[in-house]
Amino acid sequence: MFKSAAGTPRVRVAPSNETMSNFVHLHVHSEYSLLDGLSSVKSIAERAAELGQPAIALTDHGVLFGAIEFYQACRRANIKPIIGMEAYLARRNRTDRDSHFDSDSYHLLLLAETDEGYHNLMRLASTAQLEGFYRHPRIDKALLAQHSAGLICTSGCLASEIPDLLRAERVTAARAALDWYREVFADRFYLELQQHKGLRELEPINRQLLEWSKQLDVPLIATCDAHYTRAQDADAHDILLCVQTGKTLGDPKRLRMTSRDYYLRSTPEMLALWQEVPRA
Repeated sequence: MFKSAAGTPRVRVAPSNETMSNFVHLHVHSEYSLLDGLSSVKSIAERAAELGQPAIALTDHGVLFGAIEFYQACRRANIKPIIGMEAYLARRNRTDRDSHFDSDSYHLLLLAETDEGYHNLMRLASTAQLEGFYRHPRIDKALLAQHSAGLICTSGCLASEIPDLLRAERVTAARAALDWYREVFADRFYLELQQHKGLRELEPINRQLLEWSKQLDVPLIATCDAHYTRAQDADAHDILLCVQTGKTLGDPKRLRMTSRDYYLRSTPEMLALWQEVPRA
């Protein structure tokens, strides 16, 4: 099932034509992911409505700055707002600040399912700024376990813990991480599948996640790591990345996305990508 989840209890149903048509984007960055997301929250909400999608999430990097504006924009567009955050998870403790070990944090996708979850998300975002800031506002696993109630968690993108360990061929460590998230979040933990052109690293990771989903009965979601609203926004987003990194468009070694498909894809596009995995 393509999940929509926030504010009300979830109901698990078998896949059907109706549920599969109601795809919901659950991994979305706005301009509040500073110099990384291009879209305004207003354009995100309006585009979801144009696509006939019943809800959409906002999951900016490490912050909830756009939450209220996003909620209001979604209500005006008559779609369901899902408040979330792509947190920065410290590889050790949030108070550690050693440049050799702590400069690079994992990503972690969190979605508020209930009112309690929304309040816990705010606590995590605030503590990340006040106690965990080192290059990014960071949480750690101890803090996450303390404030996990009412939150949905996923295995995340390529920069998240489980995919990162799988990419390094540390399968045993990745499985141990999966067990930890399942223990903390129980049935509120999902394995996240993504496909983006040029990211071949995702293929073996997705295969392993699908295998674990079957073995362990862990539910799946399919997402698109959306950083801009429409396909034609790719060039503007490319310029934004140049501003972020202080590079020019002509620099062959600059940071850039692997393809031009990091936009809010339509339901038919997503269904075509994942037609062999309808349970996602």
